Amino acid sequence: MISKKEKILIPDHIYVPKHEIMTKDEAEKVLEKYHTKPTEMPLIYVSDPAIRGLGVKPGDMIKITRKSPTAGESLYYRYVVEE
Repeated sequence: MISKKEKILIPDHIYVPKHEIMTKDEAEKVLEKYHTKPTEMPLIYVSDPAIRGLGVKPGDMIKITRKSPTAGESLYYRYVVEE
């Protein structure tokens, strides 16, 4: 049992998929692959609990790796914006 003083960080929870900040080169390759602009990607707020603690800033791109029973792993991408 968790004491009241002990906190669980959202990114460390077992049901939260892995979130990573992408390098500029990685982000450019993804944008080129999907023939899109960053602002046309799905958005994620800079204050989202899942990316809190990563040191993200608006304009960054996030790679989300989700476990899938059928696909093994699935990659998703989000563009970080202000609220």
